Amino acid sequence: MEYDKDLQSIQEARFVIEAAKKAQKKLAEMSQEQIDAIVEAMVKKTSENAAYLAKLANEETGFGNVTDKTLKNKFASDVVWSSIKDLKTVGILKDDKDKRIMDVAVPMGVIAGLIPSTNPTSTTIYKALIAVKAGNGIVISPHPGAKNAILETVKILRQAASEAGAPNGIIGALTTLTAKGTEELMKHRDTALILATGGEAMVRAAYSSGNPAIGVGPGNGPAFIERTANVEQAVADIIASKTFDNGVICASEQSIVVERVIAEQVIVELKKHQAYFLSESESDKLAGFILRGNGTMNPQIVGKTAVQVAKMADIIVPENTTILVSPQETVAPSNPYCKEKLCPVIAFYIEENWLDACNRSIELLNVEGRGHTLCIHSQDEEVIKEFALHKPVSRMLINTPGALGGIGGTTNLEPALTLGCGAVGGSSTSDNITPLHLINIRKAAYGVKSMESLRGSEDTAQAAISIGASTVDISDNDVRKLIEAALKKLSETS
Repeated sequence: MEYDKDLQSIQEARFVIEAAKKAQKKLAEMSQEQIDAIVEAMVKKTSENAAYLAKLANEETGFGNVTDKTLKNKFASDVVWSSIKDLKTVGILKDDKDKRIMDVAVPMGVIAGLIPSTNPTSTTIYKALIAVKAGNGIVISPHPGAKNAILETVKILRQAASEAGAPNGIIGALTTLTAKGTEELMKHRDTALILATGGEAMVRAAYSSGNPAIGVGPGNGPAFIERTANVEQAVADIIASKTFDNGVICASEQSIVVERVIAEQVIVELKKHQAYFLSESESDKLAGFILRGNGTMNPQIVGKTAVQVAKMADIIVPENTTILVSPQETVAPSNPYCKEKLCPVIAFYIEENWLDACNRSIELLNVEGRGHTLCIHSQDEEVIKEFALHKPVSRMLINTPGALGGIGGTTNLEPALTLGCGAVGGSSTSDNITPLHLINIRKAAYGVKSMESLRGSEDTAQAAISIGASTVDISDNDVRKLIEAALKKLSETS
């Protein structure tokens, strides 16, 4: 007898959530020191297995490369842990003796962690660490295209947590994968929050689930090289970022925008780094391959090298080509070069001045990627400030690579693999997500004023009448008393 896979997936989601809920209640009774010991054990075990998990992810998805995926796994474990290990997430966070208010950490409960295929193992590590650090359970929903690598990561995390004293079930995962099972996970009454990283449709589903969600959709970050920039360094940063893990990090650059006065210098520098400039006919040929008929990105190009992408589109390029550059003059939703391309393909725009470049960047972001990330390479503080004031992004990265700058690798942003896009991008926060986003804060406030002090006194009202005050800052109750006192005075004199 063959059982319905959707029903199996739904039932599994319910079982795993129930187990995580029971485990979370036990975890919530643990001290900060006990929870930190559990998380540190998870960090150590995943860091030791960083290369192994990177190899699994690369082999299963065909995206990126093992070297860069190993670095991402190390980032998700070691770097994230370094940034969160001293955070207080249990008990009294703050006791303000002057204002007489205490802040008390309250874990949310069970977190649903939706994992993409582009960064499968690193995102799983990161979400599990920040969830448990905040005293929560977590249930992982793997992308079907990276199921085995994600479940192996969960296995390693779960074993390390258990050996360090975590209650069984604190880290769960769906193994029978269907859309119905993931939907059940997102909509279940015991799911406290959804951490959704992936495609736009999935993020929209998370926000429409009826449960709180933090979702991150596509990026489409322009990189503006302004006339005062160190062009050599700017180009090196962009190449390094766009080729890192073959461009699958959503904060990586998708377009280069330059001022005409330095355009030729930038082109020369790009070619020094083996960037290949596509002819108009080659750009048209590749454009037809980047997008599918329904307007979405062709998954065949994701995480592939520039040479591999060129070959798919039947374009001959040198074997040492780093990125494919397509000169563009227009911005439109129908232009595939204006959208997120999770591979080493980038658009190239030449503008007359920084104001035109500013407008072009906004145009690009309005097509896709609002609220996400923008890069600027400049030494002019006034131009940088103008960009910071007017760009519809949550992260503006200055003189640094987009991919690793956005996640906090080459900047002092919070290290994270879930990057909020703010209200402008349809997200509930604009922050890089940390454990502090996964706790509620209970306010314990002492009374510091009496009811009488808020009402005011009859003496105050009578004093106002006796001096013939025409205006006074008083409460409604005082007004009533003034009227009563005035009527009484009139009756006495008549």
